Amino acid sequence: MIPIPWSSGTPEAYLVGLSISKLKDDYLPRYERCLSELSDKDVWWREHETNNAVGNIILHICGNMRQWVISGVCGAEDIRNRPEEFSARKSRSTAELKDLLRSTITEVCAHLERADPADFNRVRSIQSYSVTGLEALYHAVEHCSYHLGQVVYVTKLRTGKDLRFYNL
Repeated sequence: MIPIPWSSGTPEAYLVGLSISKLKDDYLPRYERCLSELSDKDVWWREHETNNAVGNIILHICGNMRQWVISGVCGAEDIRNRPEEFSARKSRSTAELKDLLRSTITEVCAHLERADPADFNRVRSIQSYSVTGLEALYHAVEHCSYHLGQVVYVTKLRTGKDLRFYNL
């Protein structure tokens, strides 16, 4: 983990910088490591039809970050098709999912780096919620972390490997 120093900047700037670091330097490498351990078959495995496969989770994370950050905070058109994220079955290879996630997180971080600081305090409507830009960013980062835990669990379940993310 790369420490983000508190500077003379605003709390908003600090949270944006911390969010970029978490997404790019902490979560993305872990998602990529898990995807590297999983076969195309494993990435679409689900114990029951009511479960989401890792592939669905990756599609969902990308859709969520685009909707909440790229569209919601930064003003791009909202093109999300949420039901499709969950209905997909073996639609992409593990390598394609990894590329999609990397490009989405890269794009999210680029948008955040260029965003007008006022965008983070303005209230906007995302899905059916009225939230500030900071709330939307916090939601997206927390949501990405939540689903990372699921992907790590499935990766350990399918491979039997200790991924050694922490050396305490």
